Amino acid sequence: MKSDEAKRKKLYVERDISWMYFNQRILLEAARPEVPLLEQLTFLGIYSNNLDEFFRVRVATLNRIVEYDDKNIREERDTAARTLKQIGKLHNQYYRQFEETFASIMEKLKQENIHVIKDTELTPEQEHFITSLYRNRLNGSTNPLFLTKTSRHTDDQTDEDIYLAIRLLRKDSEGKVKMKDYAVIGLPTAEFGRFIRLPDSEGKTYLMFLDDVIRYCLPMIFIGMNYTDYEAYTFKFTKDAEMEIDSDLRTGVLQKISKGIKSRKRGEPIRFVYDKEMPKDLLRKLTDRLNVDKNDTRVAGGRYHNFKDLMKFPDCGRSDLKYPAWPPVFKQELNGTESILRLIRKQDRSLHYPYQSFDTVIRVLREAAISKEVKSIKMTLYRLAKDSKVVKALICAAQNGKKVTVIIELLARFDEASNISWSKRMQEAGIKVIFGVEGLKIHSKLVHIGTRFGDLACISTGNFHEGNARMYTDFTIMTAHRSIVREVDRVFDFIEKPYLPVNFKELLVSPNDMRKRLTALINQEIKNKRQGKKAYILAKVNHITDRILIQKLYEASTAGVQTDLVVRGNCSLVTGIPGVSDNIRINGIIDRYLEHPRIFIFANGGEEKYYIGSADWMPRNLDNRIEVLTPVYDKVIQAELKRVVCYGLRDTAKGRIVDGSGDNKTWENSDAPFRSQEELYKYYKESE
Repeated sequence: MKSDEAKRKKLYVERDISWMYFNQRILLEAARPEVPLLEQLTFLGIYSNNLDEFFRVRVATLNRIVEYDDKNIREERDTAARTLKQIGKLHNQYYRQFEETFASIMEKLKQENIHVIKDTELTPEQEHFITSLYRNRLNGSTNPLFLTKTSRHTDDQTDEDIYLAIRLLRKDSEGKVKMKDYAVIGLPTAEFGRFIRLPDSEGKTYLMFLDDVIRYCLPMIFIGMNYTDYEAYTFKFTKDAEMEIDSDLRTGVLQKISKGIKSRKRGEPIRFVYDKEMPKDLLRKLTDRLNVDKNDTRVAGGRYHNFKDLMKFPDCGRSDLKYPAWPPVFKQELNGTESILRLIRKQDRSLHYPYQSFDTVIRVLREAAISKEVKSIKMTLYRLAKDSKVVKALICAAQNGKKVTVIIELLARFDEASNISWSKRMQEAGIKVIFGVEGLKIHSKLVHIGTRFGDLACISTGNFHEGNARMYTDFTIMTAHRSIVREVDRVFDFIEKPYLPVNFKELLVSPNDMRKRLTALINQEIKNKRQGKKAYILAKVNHITDRILIQKLYEASTAGVQTDLVVRGNCSLVTGIPGVSDNIRINGIIDRYLEHPRIFIFANGGEEKYYIGSADWMPRNLDNRIEVLTPVYDKVIQAELKRVVCYGLRDTAKGRIVDGSGDNKTWENSDAPFRSQEELYKYYKESE
């Protein structure tokens, strides 16, 4: 039995461990010498931001499992405890790697005449500048909280922020400590940013972390209190972000989520990162106050934390230290004077942004909003941009008398507040707003446009979000294919009445039948291989963690079906196991854009089947969310999809071997390195 259990473990990497491996690929990208210097800092910021969210949600969940005293979940508790231990080990390993990379980049910035200086390195002129800055702007935004028994608890402090822990001493003339106080200051990064630019001098640019600016200003902050010594140490904490959603059925979903957002502030800290130079008495005072216990992750780090702010590091006018601009390409056939709705009716159309402009999607919605032939618009929205052109087009449609229905997912993690705000504006404009299905997240990306001359549909792999469309690679299909469009409309019915039986022939819809039909597609490849027909699987997906599908892919590999995958994130599948997974190859790409499309291609005996959509191969996508994959029939679009996947598989410049080991090795290749994102942009540019 033990050997079977060991074998089973080797065949599957725990989801959260595979996520740590993925995030390290981002960290490794920050250390690549060919990546422009300021972009290296951005990758460090992304790595840090990802880690924060991971601890807020995933590690919080694991902690909850470990602490839940129930004999019935002993196996889950043991697994969670092992996983937490491994996460802690990897976290410490990667943190050292992070610190080394950051220090290296800081040195390289100096060589480019960009100096990030400390409070102890200021010239008299710079001291004067900081003093003036404090008196004129910072004063009033730096409010200390003393750590005393009578001071208010720090429940309202958020883990979005960065803090200084301060030790204040009053010494006598002989240097003997007469009084000792402790305080915390939250850095006002929302008002001032994390980096303060000082006046240039002798052709050099000077910046300071806000942390160090506040350190320098401590005597002014505590003026009149007769302290002689000031010490300040940066710390941050990550809270449990799982929302305490009220289960009272009499409370509407909207109110529940609103309450849940507020509850995040009260979440228990689960990770505490602090300056390793912090004195023990100050550290003890702080951890006691924050309720940091033995199960929480503690990391003794360097002088600075909350490195997600590196994503907003000032460019200092140095565009040469950033990626060259890749302006989005407009597809010629969709950028003329002809009605875009009419063009879609003639032939299926596709967009691959950010290489191609997302503005075309906006154009579709705007035309639908004002066209006399359009009767109705239905749309699913998961994440919304702050100044959403998508929503503005929908409001315009409603004002023009169209029947507009929007299904908005209030549980889009960390975007709930924005989604609630927009939903209220839409309701005021006369849009029918449906807040999803309790217990089923709506993650599908769909538009249905009802017209007098035949209905249309858009099916996407990513959110209809202008900001995301500049950073995420995604595919959108726009079609008038009758059976597909009809079924897209039925998905909206399914969302409104999710427990009524609905059958889909064209679309793969979860939790309805997607799992069953994906399994059938893989089974067909196995069958075809055994019959000597063409059999292979090509796919591009964000995450693969579903045990049942992984087992099915192992079965296909054992039967000889070649399976080539491009996987960005979590991957629990282990490649290269003799007789099990030696026909599976996985490439993980981290580059300037976040890889996001879900594309699936099955050989089908020589008559290839193509699908795109919103679903990853994870239990949550297959069982607990409303997701949609659509078949793609247009030969031109099929060729584009295959190009995207094959370019991804060829990527040796930015791709790394994903095999379950966590080594994240680069591919050995005698040819010139192939960079898929660059080659795709060139291809679209030439086709413009």
